[in-house]
This record gives sequence, C-alpha cells and structure tokens, in this order.
Amino acid sequence: MLLTRREAIWGASVVALLPVHLRAATQERSPYTISMHTTHPDEPARRMTFSPRVMRIPRGAVVRFVPSEPNHNCQSTPGMVPEGAEPWRGAFGKAISVRLTTPGYYGYHCLAHRSMGMVGLLIVEGEGMGDNFEAARAVQHSGRATEAWEQIWKEVSSG
Repeated sequence: MLLTRREAIWGASVVALLPVHLRAATQERSPYTISMHTTHPDEPARRMTFSPRVMRIPRGAVVRFVPSEPNHNCQSTPGMVPEGAEPWRGAFGKAISVRLTTPGYYGYHCLAHRSMGMVGLLIVEGEGMGDNFEAARAVQHSGRATEAWEQIWKEVSSG
C-alpha cells in the first residue's frame, strides 16, 4: 500500500512532535506541584502564597510551579541554593518545571510579591542535604518575607 503525499507528511509530523507531547504530558503529571495564589483557595485569609509553602522531595525530582493568576512567577532566591545547583527564574503567568539534582535547601519566591511574604522552601533529600542549611537560613529578607521565613524555619525545625 502506497501512502499519499498528504498521509506521508501528516505521519512525519506526528512522529516529529511525539517527544514534545510526551515531555509535556510527563511535566503535567509531576507529583510535586506547587501552586501560586493571590488568595489561598482553602484559607482565604492567606494571601500571596505558595501552596504548599514547604516541600520535601527526593533528589532528581521535578517540581512544577503553577500560577493561578498571571501576576505570579517563581524563581530561586539568591544565597538560598546549594553550591553547584542551578538557579531558576520563571516567567510571569507561566508554569515552570525544575529538576533538582543537588541535595539541599532551596529558597524561592515570587518576584512581584516577595516583600509581601510570597516565599517558600524546597528540601531536596540526599547525602549532603544539610550543607547549605546555615547559609540559606542566614539570608536577609525584607518586608513580610522576614516573618514568613521565620515561620518556615520553625516549621522545618519542628518537623
């Protein structure tokens, strides 16, 4: 059976785009998803927040940050990324997936709302994960981020 030119082009297009669709489907199904909210859906009194705000993940896991509104982004906080790890910066209103392969403490924030306390912490488990704990904890913050980080560090210490 011979294929028509149209069928051949269509088939080649499907094969060429298959890796893109598979990669997107894998990212969408990440069990490690953090949502960004102006108003927390379950706790309306919490504003400008990541949910969850603290997450422990295994080394090599992919974390997906998903904004609920277009005015949020997620990026790593300077001084709060383990040595040798890559920082990240997502675009406003766009989801970003980050694979974290270096164990340690990763602080992150929304650029527009950091001073309003929109910050969070990822803890990547594995050998050497505590190596940057003190350095991450020593980073100075401004506005409501200072109080938010005090709460995060208490939560991490008690849990």
